[in-house]
Amino acid sequence: MNNQYQVLLPRSEVSPLRQVVRRILAASAVLVLTVLLVYLDRDEYNDNADGHVSFLDAVYYTTVTLSTTGYGDIAPVSDTARLINILLITPLRVLFLIILIGTTLEALTDRTREQWRLSRWRSQLRDHTVVVGFGTKGRSAARTLQSTGVSRDRLVVVDPNHYVTEAAKREGFAAVMGDATRSDVLSRAEVGRAKQIVIATQRDDTAVLVSLTARQLNPRLKIVVAVREEENAQLLRQSGADSVITSASAAGRLLGLSVLSPNASSVMEDLIQQGTGLSLNERPVTKAEVGRQPRDVEDLVVTVVRGHRLLGYDDPEAGPLKSTDRIVVIHRSPSPHPGGTVGTPDPLKPRPDRPLPE
Repeated sequence: MNNQYQVLLPRSEVSPLRQVVRRILAASAVLVLTVLLVYLDRDEYNDNADGHVSFLDAVYYTTVTLSTTGYGDIAPVSDTARLINILLITPLRVLFLIILIGTTLEALTDRTREQWRLSRWRSQLRDHTVVVGFGTKGRSAARTLQSTGVSRDRLVVVDPNHYVTEAAKREGFAAVMGDATRSDVLSRAEVGRAKQIVIATQRDDTAVLVSLTARQLNPRLKIVVAVREEENAQLLRQSGADSVITSASAAGRLLGLSVLSPNASSVMEDLIQQGTGLSLNERPVTKAEVGRQPRDVEDLVVTVVRGHRLLGYDDPEAGPLKSTDRIVVIHRSPSPHPGGTVGTPDPLKPRPDRPLPE
């Protein structure tokens, strides 16, 4: 495999030492069982040296028999002993050899098995999400996607750090180790057949290059990028990004909001944490909602998406809702909010007779 990248598929790992110890114990058990069978039936064997088979002779006969050496100096002479050799000792000999060469066979077949798993994984991968950078931002993005119903096998992590990709693999994600600015690395993550990509790199210039490369590989790909500096946001949009999140500015605004209005910042924090309390989601308009005003929808409508336009809840053009519209809503997640105070149902339940705060 090319040393520029590596694809890691999640699987349960067993330590090499544990595998070796397990095989040694199994081989020893087979050896002991065979020695007992020969020794208990020693009267049915003949030793060419002295005609008597001792315990040491039984051990000697067992080792040369299981290893298929077979010198012939000790041999079964009765029909019973030969029948035991056929029905018991021969299968034990085969089992012993399988155990001995098991490690070698595993080493020889491991690469083939991994290539088969990789080929099967690629053939089944469609409309997935690629997460470039599995640091704090990338990991949080992956967990947020999981909380909204995206399964682990629909997420592929790309990161240049071996330890990071190993950590992603342990968490159950398929991971590609390599530089995401290279088209061959993104191709290994099947970006050409992906639905969306989340770019959460440490550097803004890297994010720009990854965005350009991803757009070149898949013109229909939805690209979401996190940048540190707000001045680079426009550059990312020009490079093909659909959504750009300025992490430094967003954190700063949330800090300022926390100072001015701690409760408002708590609500904002609750909204961006999917799966608990209140959740902010975009969804299509249902058949029952077509023709209704945004205020009449059961969920709290924040924005109406009509084509490429974003219409606020109070925009006269937002209603009535159309079947082709999408709406951004606030709704309560199935699990209750930990405190039970932030985002209670009554204050946020939309009513036609009560305008939302500006």
